[in-house]
Amino acid sequence: MRRSKRLVLLSKFLIENPNRIFTLKYFGEKYDAAKSSISEDLNIIKDAFYEAGEGILETIPGAAGGVRFRIKKPGEKIENFLSELCKILSDRSRIIPGGYLYMTDIIFSPEYSSKIGEIFAQIFVDKDPSCVLTVETKGIPLALMTAKALGVPLVVARRDSRVTEGPSVNISYVSGSSQRIQNMALPTRALSENERVLIIDDFMKAGGTARGMIELVRQFGAEVVGVAVLVATALPVEKLVKSYTSLLVLEKIDTERGEVNLRPVKFL
Repeated sequence: MRRSKRLVLLSKFLIENPNRIFTLKYFGEKYDAAKSSISEDLNIIKDAFYEAGEGILETIPGAAGGVRFRIKKPGEKIENFLSELCKILSDRSRIIPGGYLYMTDIIFSPEYSSKIGEIFAQIFVDKDPSCVLTVETKGIPLALMTAKALGVPLVVARRDSRVTEGPSVNISYVSGSSQRIQNMALPTRALSENERVLIIDDFMKAGGTARGMIELVRQFGAEVVGVAVLVATALPVEKLVKSYTSLLVLEKIDTERGEVNLRPVKFL
């Protein structure tokens, strides 16, 4: 195979398999090339990724080492995307009676959800999560794209246990906004004690659902390494979770004037 073709396929493979370590031997066998040629190819790709602001290609030393691609976008690029997202979501046509904001089309859009997932992955990759957890249903696209960008599995908690998933751990928690008792269930096979769990959701008001997921993880003896949401409300200031990350903050929805006050969070 000519180098030009191999570079394309190598780049595609690395982007589709982020945060995973691959040896030069693996690539040599996959593309029928010498290790020296693969090494030169990877140096070219590394420079291209860095200059384009798409990510970094790390060299892992040691017997079990190799190379690993990690998504890393420039802070300015992320800020521009979040500002664009704020502008889209602040459209008065998105205001729903009752003071809610329609976000479903953005959350379920592969274009937007993949970019949001990459941002979450970039923020938490150094926490070394081994899986991503969310609760059905609207948080699933964001959590799935985050899991993909991290190269780890997705785990989904349900409102009720399912017979088809076997024995489950069930908990009851109090919703922070409505103060209603809710249920959450996760199959016993979904998590193990040594898991490092990143919790992802679409929206947070008081933090009741996030707190429920944290408690569910604790029932398995696993560790929560982070909690992240796309949008969090400014009020109440004190949430039911001590630490969380949100990309956007919803200050206020004025249904009478048709105004949405939404701002991006600067964290990079």
